[in-house]
Amino acid sequence: MLHDPALTLAHWFKATASNTPSGGCVQTAFLPDGRVALRDSKNIHKPPHIFTRHEWECFLDGVKKGEFDPRD
Repeated sequence: MLHDPALTLAHWFKATASNTPSGGCVQTAFLPDGRVALRDSKNIHKPPHIFTRHEWECFLDGVKKGEFDPRD
């Protein structure tokens, strides 16, 4: 992955529900050009996953509709 200058100044945040003793969480940053970056908070030096605004909105829509809920 090439260095993305937008990531240098990115403000990363995580959901308050992620503040658990297990420490497992992801961080999200909204980039100036509308893309969304997602990374593992335990491995912040690894390249993040970057999504277009449309991809991110589709993902959130699926989450809200329960499309990614575990199926037992």
